[in-house]
Amino acid sequence: MQSSPAGLTVAEAARRLREYGPNVIHRARPESPLAILLRQINNPLILVLIGSGVLALAMGKPTDGAVVLGVVVINALIGFIQEFRAGKAVASLAAMVPQRCTVLRDEHEMDLPAEELVPGDVVLLAAGDKAPADLRLLQIKNLHAEEAALTGESVPVAKHLDPVEVDAELGDRRCLVFGGTLLTSGTGRGVVIGTGADTELGRISALLRDTPTLETPLTKSMDRFGKLVALSILVVSVALLVVGLVRGYRWIDAILAAITLAVAAIPEGLPAIITIALAIGVRRMAARRAIIRLLPAVETLGSTSVICSDKTGTLTKNEMTVVRLWAQGQEYELTGVGYDLHGRLKLAGVELATPPAVTALLRAGMLCSDATIFQNDAGQWQITGDPTEVALIIAGRKLGLSEEELRRAAPRLDVVPFESETKLMATLHPASNGHEILLKGAPEVVLPRCRLPGGTSLADLQRRVEELALQGLRVLAFAAKPVPSQQRTLVPADLSDGFELLGLQGMIDPPRPEAITAIAQCQAAGIAVKMITGDHHGTAAAIGRQLGLVQDGKVVTGRELAAMEPAALAQAATQHHVFARVAPEHKLRLVEALQAQHHIVAMTGDGVNDAPALKRANIGVAMGITGTAVSKEAADIVLTDDNFASIVAAVEEGRRVYDNLIKSLAFVLPTNLGEALVILVAVLFFPFVQGEPLLPVQPVQILWINLVATVALALPLAFEAHEPDIMRRRPRAPGQPLLSRFVVMRTIVVALLMTAGAIGLFLYDYYLELEMGYSPAESLAEAQTVAVTTIIMFQIFYLLNCRSLKDAIWDIGWFSNWTVFVGIGLLLVLQLGFVYLPAMNQLFASAPLSWWGWAKATGAGLVIVPVIAVEKLWRKRRAALTAA
Repeated sequence: MQSSPAGLTVAEAARRLREYGPNVIHRARPESPLAILLRQINNPLILVLIGSGVLALAMGKPTDGAVVLGVVVINALIGFIQEFRAGKAVASLAAMVPQRCTVLRDEHEMDLPAEELVPGDVVLLAAGDKAPADLRLLQIKNLHAEEAALTGESVPVAKHLDPVEVDAELGDRRCLVFGGTLLTSGTGRGVVIGTGADTELGRISALLRDTPTLETPLTKSMDRFGKLVALSILVVSVALLVVGLVRGYRWIDAILAAITLAVAAIPEGLPAIITIALAIGVRRMAARRAIIRLLPAVETLGSTSVICSDKTGTLTKNEMTVVRLWAQGQEYELTGVGYDLHGRLKLAGVELATPPAVTALLRAGMLCSDATIFQNDAGQWQITGDPTEVALIIAGRKLGLSEEELRRAAPRLDVVPFESETKLMATLHPASNGHEILLKGAPEVVLPRCRLPGGTSLADLQRRVEELALQGLRVLAFAAKPVPSQQRTLVPADLSDGFELLGLQGMIDPPRPEAITAIAQCQAAGIAVKMITGDHHGTAAAIGRQLGLVQDGKVVTGRELAAMEPAALAQAATQHHVFARVAPEHKLRLVEALQAQHHIVAMTGDGVNDAPALKRANIGVAMGITGTAVSKEAADIVLTDDNFASIVAAVEEGRRVYDNLIKSLAFVLPTNLGEALVILVAVLFFPFVQGEPLLPVQPVQILWINLVATVALALPLAFEAHEPDIMRRRPRAPGQPLLSRFVVMRTIVVALLMTAGAIGLFLYDYYLELEMGYSPAESLAEAQTVAVTTIIMFQIFYLLNCRSLKDAIWDIGWFSNWTVFVGIGLLLVLQLGFVYLPAMNQLFASAPLSWWGWAKATGAGLVIVPVIAVEKLWRKRRAALTAA
C-alpha cells in the first residue's frame, strides 16, 4: 500500500483522494416518477381501453369515455404507488458506512469524515465502531467483529494478524476488517486496502445495481393474456366495422358498434379484481407473519419450486445451545432447544440426576463468563455478552444452577480476558480452601495445561473434540486450579500448567423444530429446500442432517462453486441441498443456475451479502428482526418472526391466491365473451329501426355490467378457503398458460348460454312491447334492461358454481364463504337502483321492469346451474377413470 505504521502524509492522502475518489458507494440514478407512471400504462389491455375511451369521447359519448378512462387512471395509480415505494436497496447500503473515523496522518491522530479515507491510510479501531473501509489489521487486542450481515457468520469473529491463503473465503479472512461491519470488542489499527466501490460492501453494491428485477410469473401470464385479448379484440372489432359498413351502417354507427364490442370484450374490472385479490392475500399473509412489499409477490410465492434459505435465525434459532457435556470420562446429552430452560441431562439416552462432576463443569462455565441474561416483564430475553457465554449460562440454568447465586458466593477477584491470540479466559475466585483459578478456552490450548482423569489420554480427548467439531459443535474446555488465599491477582505464569480438567462443553445453534416440519411440508408439496450459508462446512453439514436436507453427507462449499463450469454448477445446484462458506456472488450464481432450469426460486436472507440474490430471485424473502435495511429493501417479502415455517405458510397462501384468481377469471371471462357475442350477433343479423342499428345492450350498460356487477360478484371469490390438496400438489410450471383448456371450454359454454338467454329475452320483450303499442324507444329501453338483468342473473347463479371449479357447492358448504352472499345482496340492491331510480334510468338508458321481467331473467339465469353440475360430475368421473 506504500504506506507506513505512522500513516500517510496529508499531501499524499490528498493526492490519493484525487486518484481513487471519495470513500462512498455510488448510487444509480433513481427512476423518475414519470417513467414509473408511464410503465403502468404500457400494457395491451390498458392501451386498448385508452383507445376505446378516446374514441367514445370523440364520438360524443362523454359518459362512456369518462368511465373507461377512469378505470385506466385508477389502475395506473395503484401500480405507481406500489413501484414508487420499492427499489431503494443501494441507498440503504450507503447508510452503512460510518460518518467519521480516526486516522493517522503525519504521525498525528485526526478525526476525519469517512469519505476522505484513501488506500494506505492507517485507521484506529475500537469496540462500538463501524469499520469505515476494508482494512488489513496491523495491531489488535481482543478485536471481534460482527460480520453476520456480510458473511453469514452467526457469532462475532475473533480477528488475528496472521496471513491467510490467497483464495481464502470471505469468512476465513480473519486478518481483515470489512467496511460497514461492527466491532463488538477490543481495539486495533489497520491499513486501508479498499475504499468505496473497491470494498466488499461496494462490490455487493455493484452486484445489486447490476442485478435485474425479474417479472413475476403472474405478471408474465397476465401480459401474455393481455396481448392475446387485445389482438383478438382488435381483429374482431375491425372485422365488425367492415361487416357493419357492408350491411349499410353509417360510419359513425359502425365505429360505435366496434367500440361497443371492444368495451364488451375487455374485462375492465379484471385489473381491479386481481389487485384487490392480491391485497386480500397480503392481509392474510401479514396475519401469518409475512409482510408483502409488492403485490404480485403474493402469487409468486405460491408457484415457487425451490426455496434457498439462509441458516442462522431462519432454519435455526440463532441461540447458541450447549448440547454435549464431557466430564470424568463420561459424555452426556443436554436436551432443550435454544433458551428453553426445561432441559434434561441424559447418559446413553437415559435421564439422570446431575452428577457432581457435571455440576462442577457447569459452575465453571457460569463463573468464567461475562454474559448476563434475564427475562423482562413481557417475557422477552434481555441478553448482554457473547452468544457462546450466554449458552454456558443457559446450560447451567437448565440443570438448576443460578449464575447470580454462584457469583455472590464466589465473587470474581481478578480476570484475564479472552483474547483471540491466547484463545483462553481465566478468572480468580474464593474457594473453600483458599482461592481457585477457573480456565476456559479452546481445547487445544486448555488440554495441554491439565492433568487428565484416570484412563483418559490426551490423544483420546483430542480425537473426541475433532469428532464433535465434525458434528458442527463448537467445543470449549474447562479446568480449575487451587491457589493460596493470599493470591489476589493473576499473572501469565499462573496459567501455564497445574490445572485439573473439569470437562468439555459442545454447543451449536440448533434447528427450529417447526423448521424441520416445514421442510417436510415443502418436500411433500414438490418444493426443494436448499440451505445456503456463510457458516462453516461442519456446522452446515450437522444442521443439514438434522433438518433432513443432507442424506449423503455432501456439502458444497463456495470455493467449489467458484471453480465449477456452468454445466457442473447447474448439476450441483439441482442435486445438492446444503451449501457452506458461500459468498454473495456464489448465491447469485446458484439462483441463476436454478432459474436457467426453469425453477421459480425463493431466496431468504438477512445480510447485505444476501441482497443481490434476494433481488435476482423470483421472490426475495428478508428477515424482519435480524435483517439489514439493505436486505429488506431488496426483498419482496419480509418475515416478522424470521421463521422458515412462516415461509411455508406464505406459500400456502400464495397457492390459495392463485387458485382464487383462476376462479375469478373463470367467472369474469364468460361475461365478456357473452357480451361480445351479443354485439356480434346484433351487428350480423339484427335489423335497423328508424335508420338506427338495433343493439341489445348499449356501451354504458356494458360498463355497468363489467365494472359494477362483475366486480361486486368476483371479489368474494378472493375469500374462498383453500382446496384440501393445496399443499400436496406440485408447483405450477413457469410456462403454464393462465387459462387451461378446461377454463377456455367452460368460458365458451357459459358465454353461449348467456348470449342465447340475453338475446332471446331481448327480442321477445322488444317485439312484445311494440305489439302492445309502446314506442320503439320505450320498447328498446325495457328490452335492453331485461337483457342486462338476464346477464346479471346468469352471473349470480354462475358465481355459486365458481366457488370451486371441481366440487359442487353442497360439497364445499353453502355458507363457508359468507362474503359471496354479501356480494350478491349488494349487487341486487344496485340493480334495483339501475332499474327503478329515474337518475339511473337517464344515465344508463334503463327502464322499470315488472315482476314478470325479473322472473324471466331469473329463470334464464338458472339454466346455468344444471349445466355446470353435469360438467363437474363428468370431469370427476373422467379423473377417477384416468387415476385408475
